[in-house]
Amino acid sequence: MKNRKFLGAAVMASCLFMLAVQPVRADLLDSIMQAKKIRISTDLAIPPSGMMDASMKATGSDVEVAQLLAKDWGLELEFIQTTGATRIPNVLTGKADIIISTLSVTAERAKVIDFSKRYATLQSDIGCLKSLNVKDWADLKDKTVGVARGTTQDTTLSNMKDKELKIARYDDDATEVTAAVSGQVDCVGTSATIINQIGVKNPARTFESKIPLATFDLAVGLKKGEPRLMEKLNAWIAENIKNGKLNAIYKKFHGVELPTDMRG
Repeated sequence: MKNRKFLGAAVMASCLFMLAVQPVRADLLDSIMQAKKIRISTDLAIPPSGMMDASMKATGSDVEVAQLLAKDWGLELEFIQTTGATRIPNVLTGKADIIISTLSVTAERAKVIDFSKRYATLQSDIGCLKSLNVKDWADLKDKTVGVARGTTQDTTLSNMKDKELKIARYDDDATEVTAAVSGQVDCVGTSATIINQIGVKNPARTFESKIPLATFDLAVGLKKGEPRLMEKLNAWIAENIKNGKLNAIYKKFHGVELPTDMRG
């Protein structure tokens, strides 16, 4: 009996020792700062938020927000190119550290990732050919609405069971715009900014916003359980809202200022 008690005590002591010497997992903020690099998931095919210029350099409002963040934190920036559907998986699998990519705050997404304070907003509409007489949902009865798969527009329209909408889903916003420009669809559900961009690519097919969908808050996305990174992100956003830098970026690419309630 004494031997059994001694053996049990020895095993317990060994287990406690092993637990004590296990290295403490560095949180994501520590990992980012130690690497001196931040990997940001950003869609570079969704103008004017993310796109490539004539020199094949990344540009756009989300791109400049990411660049400002990296600069302020003294970090090298690596863009992890993404689509609407792969933004969240990128951070969940550790491929990217954070998301800055027109990521709307929704209750469903908040179940799997955390959101920072909002840094911008996104007005979503149903946009159709300017020549079409579309004023209400009933006018869409015989029309197909194109959306980018996995976006808030896709989710919002899919949940409108009473509207009897015909929805065409595309892999990303760029493919959706191509479908509109080429005549595959005459209506799309996307941001008001993208709707205005369609006519630029093909003046013969000018689109305009017809039916408002919703205004979404845009925030930085990160995996759950990273409170220190969240705190640092929120402090950075608050400072750059206050000093006007985030508003200047938004106005530069979207032509309007951030909402008054954001600018104080």
